[in-house]
Amino acid sequence: MYKKLFFIAFGVFTFGICSAQNTAMLAPKGFDVALPNAAHGKIDTITYASATVGVNRKALVYTPPGYTKKKKYPVLYLLHGIGGDEKEWFNQGAPNVILDNLYAQGKLQPMIVVLPNGRAMKNDRAEGNIMAPDKVEAFATFEKDLLNDLIPYIEKHYPANKGRDSRAVAGLSMGGGQSLNFGLGNIDKFAWVGGFSSAPNTKIPGQLLPKPELAKQLKLLWISCGEDDGLMNISKRTSDYLNENKIPHIYYIEPGGHDFKVWKNDLYVFSQLLFKPVDKASFSKYTVLGVPAATNIRSSKYPQVSNGRVSFKTKAPNAQKVQIDLGKKYDMVKDSEGTWTTTTDSVSEGFHYYSLLIDGLAVADPASETFYGMGRMASGIEIPFAGGGYYALKDVQHGDIRIKKYFSKTSNTWRQACIYTPPGYDANTSDKYPVLYLLHGGGEDERGWATQGKADLILDNLIADKKAKPMLIVMMDGNFSTGMSGFNERALQGFENELKQTVIPFIESNYRVADGSSNRALAGLSMGGLQTLYAGIKNTEQFAYLGVFSSGWWDNQPELSKPQYEYMKNNASTINNNLKSLWISMGGKEDIAYNNCKIMLKKFDDLGVKYKYSEYPGGHAWPVWRNNLYNFTQTLFK
Repeated sequence: MYKKLFFIAFGVFTFGICSAQNTAMLAPKGFDVALPNAAHGKIDTITYASATVGVNRKALVYTPPGYTKKKKYPVLYLLHGIGGDEKEWFNQGAPNVILDNLYAQGKLQPMIVVLPNGRAMKNDRAEGNIMAPDKVEAFATFEKDLLNDLIPYIEKHYPANKGRDSRAVAGLSMGGGQSLNFGLGNIDKFAWVGGFSSAPNTKIPGQLLPKPELAKQLKLLWISCGEDDGLMNISKRTSDYLNENKIPHIYYIEPGGHDFKVWKNDLYVFSQLLFKPVDKASFSKYTVLGVPAATNIRSSKYPQVSNGRVSFKTKAPNAQKVQIDLGKKYDMVKDSEGTWTTTTDSVSEGFHYYSLLIDGLAVADPASETFYGMGRMASGIEIPFAGGGYYALKDVQHGDIRIKKYFSKTSNTWRQACIYTPPGYDANTSDKYPVLYLLHGGGEDERGWATQGKADLILDNLIADKKAKPMLIVMMDGNFSTGMSGFNERALQGFENELKQTVIPFIESNYRVADGSSNRALAGLSMGGLQTLYAGIKNTEQFAYLGVFSSGWWDNQPELSKPQYEYMKNNASTINNNLKSLWISMGGKEDIAYNNCKIMLKKFDDLGVKYKYSEYPGGHAWPVWRNNLYNFTQTLFK
């Protein structure tokens, strides 16, 4: 109730406005109105014999101002949408005017532009049910018509340069899907490819580009979409796949929806890049708006991420001061309508908690999904990066996250755990699986690894790639502190008792799990790392694998750490013999647990306790721990 009243009082809303734009990347006002005294190109209608369709077909051809048959020209094939034909661009997109103006301003390489009919069938008019299966199929058939009939005709009857470096294909909506399908499917034929608001006919990424490295041969790969376009997911999934495979491309997000206002702007910007040297290192600058974060609630345009920086917009007209707390605090600027905006510095990869601070009160951003972290429900944001494919949702078999409630005899309360079962668990009823007991950090609970950590997707992908053995992952609630005592040995004892006396017996009674220590692993981050050290080191007869992420016994609390080191001193041989791996990793020197961990490892060396150590830069944060899980699970149960 308090939160509800607070938001009513301050009038907090988060939404998208286009004021934080890179306007230099937008076409200027009047770009589609003929400039006085500008030379004009020419639009002609041609008829070519299509062996593919078995009839003569029509197309429009734009030749630039000053066109002469004594000169050779590159060619752009510009495709229409599902409801159009060869005249759609000419009637609604003013391509001749846009290009004439660019020529007059010296911004364009002279080129021929071919406007074909992409519906390759005998009756290719946009009439009747344009979504009929045969008409939709005709858009796929056009690939053969384009390659085998139209391009040869153009190169025979016009002074067109031959070869892929002199050919571009681009289109809007259905034509955008065609351009990506045909261009990426025929990289030997096209060096310049553009998809404007590409439609669902765009192949899924793995089929669109099964050998991603081939796309590095392209001079330019352009993907664009309006921020209000309901087909944004098509462009985004394609760009995400290209990023994952480190394929240079432009992902251009602009104001607008699925209409010619957007597509005319696309033609204006895209055409200026064609058939001239391009700097692929500058591709990330070609956007007007950022991409809505994957962690936004449905239909929320903000926060937006662009080149690692995050733009926020929040409406709180009665607030006196509003900040964003994301790694550090950023002051927001208020406009006359009570909308507050700010853009952060570059933020590192992966998942981060953040808060809105409204007149000093930390609250969750109503535009973002919330996650239990920092001891409360907090906003979170996902920052994409090229190396994030290992936790991406892919077209592989998927396991399940199951939420199981159980009664704890140790705490005399009902508790719950999140349990990952691998693909095939329900089908392969005779198989038994090893188990990783995976622990969250302080201020989090059993949901941490399942949501913020993306444990299920990490394991799904590893199992699909045969890099990890199918296993169960049990994510229990590790919070056992009582009252004001905080995190102490009593809390650690409570955790150990819960794990050994309740959780493990519950799992082994209700799931098909393999017996013995060689089929059990225990790992955790931060507080969960201390719990792993406490319960794991003392119970190596039950766990053959231990993983400690961003953790280490506190040097300033000898009353807690000294007994642990004493136990290790007296049992080093048993520990080393029983453990197949004591795997320890940190987030580099910026990790707040780094110094404690280094001191602990020195103690391990002195005591003769064997371990494996690694670092992944990123501090004390989920991007580090996701990477830890990815690497640790590949070492288990082998």
